[in-house]
Formats: sequence, C-alpha cells, structure tokens
Amino acid sequence: MKNIFLFLLATVISLPIIAQEATTKTNNANALTEHIDIYCSVLRELENGYVDTLNHKKLIKESLGRMLYSLDPYTQYIPSDDEEFLKRLQSGQYGGVGSVITLMDEKPYFSEPYEGKPAAKAGIKAGDQIQEIDGKDCSKLKIADVSQMLRGKPGTTINIKVQRIGEKKPLKFTFERESIKMPTVTYWAEVAPKIGYIRIEDFIDRTSFDFRKALDELVKTKQIESLIIDLRANGGGIVDQAVDIAALFVPLDTKIVEMRGDHNNTNRTYHTQTAPIYPDMKLLVLVDENTASSSEILSGSLQDLDRAVIMGEQSFGKGVVQNIRELPHDNYMKMTVAKYFLPSGRCVQRIDSTLRKTYKTRNGREVEDGSGITPDSIIAEDVRINIADYLFVSNMYFKYANVFQSTHASIAPLEQFTITDEIFEDFCKFVIDNKFTYTLQSEKYLNNLQEMIEQEGYKEITAEVFANMQEALKPNVERDLKLFADEIKQNLAAELAKRYYYEWGAFAISIRNDNWVNYAVKLINNEKEYKSLLK
Repeated sequence: MKNIFLFLLATVISLPIIAQEATTKTNNANALTEHIDIYCSVLRELENGYVDTLNHKKLIKESLGRMLYSLDPYTQYIPSDDEEFLKRLQSGQYGGVGSVITLMDEKPYFSEPYEGKPAAKAGIKAGDQIQEIDGKDCSKLKIADVSQMLRGKPGTTINIKVQRIGEKKPLKFTFERESIKMPTVTYWAEVAPKIGYIRIEDFIDRTSFDFRKALDELVKTKQIESLIIDLRANGGGIVDQAVDIAALFVPLDTKIVEMRGDHNNTNRTYHTQTAPIYPDMKLLVLVDENTASSSEILSGSLQDLDRAVIMGEQSFGKGVVQNIRELPHDNYMKMTVAKYFLPSGRCVQRIDSTLRKTYKTRNGREVEDGSGITPDSIIAEDVRINIADYLFVSNMYFKYANVFQSTHASIAPLEQFTITDEIFEDFCKFVIDNKFTYTLQSEKYLNNLQEMIEQEGYKEITAEVFANMQEALKPNVERDLKLFADEIKQNLAAELAKRYYYEWGAFAISIRNDNWVNYAVKLINNEKEYKSLLK
C-alpha cells in the first residue's frame, strides 16, 4: 500500500511538470511559426514592391549569415557555391601539388614546396616563377586563381612551366596531383640536455599517433626526461586527439573534458582510455593568443590536473564545439552544439569579465573560467619593428635566397649552418643594389601628428621640433643593416635553410633563437620554481 501511495504521489507531482514542459514546447513552436511567417511576408513584400530587382540568392545568404553570426562567430551558413568548403568536406576529392605560393612583384611564385609532396618530388623549387599551368598564362592572375588551378582530383595530371633564376629557358614539369595531408606534428628535437621539444600545428586524425612517435624517438635517441609541447598558433581540431595525447601523461580513466549542450545527443565525457606511457615526465606547454579549441583542452586539462606548467600568454578562449549539418539543395551549416568543460569544471569560452567564476585545480590552485587559459608563467615581450621586419615584408630574404640557391648546390648540415660574415655582406650588398628603402611606422605617426597640430594652429612653434624628429627618423639602410644584424641573420638563415632542408630546416633554425623556448628551458632546469608553480 505504501509503495502504491508513493507511486501515485510521484505521478501527481510529475504531471504538472510534464504539462508545463509540453506547454513551453508548444509556445516555442507557435512563436517560431509566427516569426517564420513574418520573415516570409517581408520577402513577399520586397518582391512585390521594392524599387529595384532583388538578388534573392544574395539576400538570403546575407540574412542567414547575419542571423547565425548573432549567435556566435563559429555558427556559419555554407552555401552550395562555396567550392573550397565542399572540396574539404568531400573526402578523397581534393588534391593538389603540395606547395605554398606567393605573389611577388605582381607575379606568382612557388615559395615553399613541401618535402615529399608532388611539386618537390617533380623538381620544382622555392623561387620558381609560375608562368603557365596546363597551357594557361598565369602572369596576370590573382593568387587565389593560381591556387585553384593547382588543385584538382588526386591522380589527375598537371603541366607547369616556370622560370628559374640561373636558367636561360623556362622549365617544364609534368606530374600527378596527390591527396595532400600535411603533418601536424611538424618539428621535434632535443633543445637542451635531456629536454625535448615537440611542435603541434593542429589536431587531425593522426596527430596523437605522430606525437607519440616523435616522443618515443626523443626518449630513445636523446634520453629526454622533460618535454616542451608547443601549441602556439594551434587553432585546434579533433578533440579525441588532444585527449589521447593527455593520456600519455595522466592516469587511466582520468576525465579530460566534458561536452555539454541543450540536447542529450551532444553531451559526452572524455576519459583517458590507456595507461600512461610517461607518467613522470616533466611537462611544460607553450600557449599564445592564437592557441584555441582542442589546444586549450590539452593545455587546460594538464593545468587543471597540475600535470604541466603552462607558459606564454593568455590563450584565445574558444570553448565551444561545432558540427556540420547538411541543408537542402547541397547547402551546409556549421553549428555550435555544445560547450566543453575542463576537469576543474571551468569553461574557457571567453565571456564578460564580470560573469567569470573561480575554480580549483587538483592541487587547489585557483583558475578562472571565461577567459581562455591563463599561463602559470606569463611571457611579456616587447615587440620591436625594425629593418629586419621591413626586409621580410619586401621579400628581400626570399629574393636573395632565389639568387643564392642558383649558385650554391648545398649548404652546411643544419646543426652547423650559420650566416657567415661573407654571406651577410653579400646579402647587404644585394639589398643596397636593389635600392631597398622603407618608411618607419613612427614616421607615419609623426606625419599624422603634424597634420593635427597644424589644424590646431601650432605649426610655427613646433616646426623646429618636427624638423629635427623627421631628420632623426629618416631610414639609413646601411646603418640599420649593421645595427640589427643579429635579427637579420636569424631571418635570413631560416629562409636559406628552408631552401635546402624544407620546413624542417626553417623550424630548426627558428628554435635556436626562440626566446620562449629558451625561457621554457630555464624554467624546467629550475626545479624549485617549476614545482612552486604547480602547488
């Protein structure tokens, strides 16, 4: 009798709740129908009475785009004519030659053929000017058009004619396009005794496998005991891959991230599925303002579990998950379906600072939600802009490398390669002979200030001051080449190493002079400070 009474009581209590939920759903459905009716009525009125002929496709595309953007920046409408998206979406239907191209002096060039990809295997080199693709003149085309011509289905033949410095006649290449899948674990090395470094560009279906392979190699060949994981400029990707990398360092069945949405089919909790291979390895993770999504899951979960020191600057703060949904007539929508929550319970999706809450890591350290990942050790560097940067923007390193490559069949091994005094002097001569010049940003600001002061009537009393400042800010190329020689040599070394050792070479040179990596090494070697950051 008691059980029957309790059942009846529960039924009586739940009926109003069920009725309320049903009423709410009905009201929402009615409201949606009403607003759709209003929307359609607006379109009919515009069609029947607007002063100009309507472009229906453009009108609907823009209205859908703005509607979805009002929800969040990641929910997007993808129309059927977005061929780039559709090719990425259709597995096996996208192919290419495997090279970055650039526009220089209004002409397209191969700037970075990737090692082992079709262009490089065929013999195309960085610095080759693209003249024709399949018989079509490319000299006046935009980069986007040239890029589109290089793409196509894997297995299709492409014919390319290029002009190379040092060659009297154009060179012709015929080869097949391939399915291009770039590695996401792009560089690994021992950067100090017993300290390894691995860079992850993004997270795709093989990232965790490639990461472990690189780590195993460093442990076997260099006997590393500490590891720097570089997630700078890593925009994320597949969540499972971030979880699988974390699993190498934390106990079996550790909760890494939880997905939560308003619909049950989007809710999911990710735990590590394997026992850790390196449970005691000392970890440091580098993040910056462009570290986002799955990168924040990896770095944030290791921080919440007090398993790694996070170093760098505040990360991007993308704590939401998107799925692709198919729409009628071959259209698509990328839709935010859930938010992710780290082991401490926080969500890193960036929000108004007044709404943020504080959570605690496993050791009781305070961490905040709604602001990305806040590093345990913050790096604040002064950003300087000087002639080294202007040389890069003006393609002077690239142009010099084209000439250098035509007269040098090889360079020293990466471990030994440096910019000698002879190479640097030759580069300086090349820059001066090409009449390189530049305008300082400070000079532009000074001119704007001078115009404002003239408008306010202070031209006469400030004339001498401005004259002196303008004289001081005049670029002196020969002086500045010597003044900023160290930075120029670093950039030049990376460009030349890329010509002979591809992307790997550029990374190897850059890491040597990477201040963030140097700071990370110092912190790892300072046992007391490292441990204090995790308490």
